[in-house]
Amino acid sequence: MQIEVLKRDGSPSGEKVTLDPAIFGVTPNDHAIYMAVRSYMANQRQGTHKVKPRNEVRGGGKKPYRQKKTGRARAGTTRSPLWVGGGSIFGPKPHDYAVKVPAKLRRLARLSALSLKAKAEAIKIVEDFTFDQPKTREMAGVLKALSLHGTKTLFLTPSKNDVLLRSGRNIPALSIREAANASTYDIVNHKTLVLQKSALKSLEASLRKAGKES
Repeated sequence: MQIEVLKRDGSPSGEKVTLDPAIFGVTPNDHAIYMAVRSYMANQRQGTHKVKPRNEVRGGGKKPYRQKKTGRARAGTTRSPLWVGGGSIFGPKPHDYAVKVPAKLRRLARLSALSLKAKAEAIKIVEDFTFDQPKTREMAGVLKALSLHGTKTLFLTPSKNDVLLRSGRNIPALSIREAANASTYDIVNHKTLVLQKSALKSLEASLRKAGKES
């Protein structure tokens, strides 16, 4: 599949790039995508939630009233879970929510997500560019020129670019990532994928390397 490389003003540059069919043309595996997204979202949870059981609530050492002849149920402490101010029963405890996914499955998930975007013609390639200084207005102008104003867009750069990152961080529908670090969740969570020309090479190289290592 060939895609026209666009200039930052949205006009054609006259150059085309070919998407590697081994990366952008695989048969999508929905279960792999599901597992990768589930793992990503689970790993974002801190798991620090906690309540105090009766043995951790301060006070309650004295028996609140006599055992017999009160007409009330027996009580040994005011920190019983049955009392207001007492401990909690079966409350949450800190634990790890991490879901581990094999490297081969993670790679398959990324390939599947990229292939779905390619099939839906939701991938745009733009020339490499940057700004002299961070300017949200200039980044917004680039998105408008690409007809992506208001569209949830994932913009991939070949390497870390603080100027572009700071230019786009205040645009609600835009996320900027390094191509090699874009996760399956990042890809499927955005409607359109925009890659700088060098970012395409970086993305393909990282996936080929992952394939050899796995």
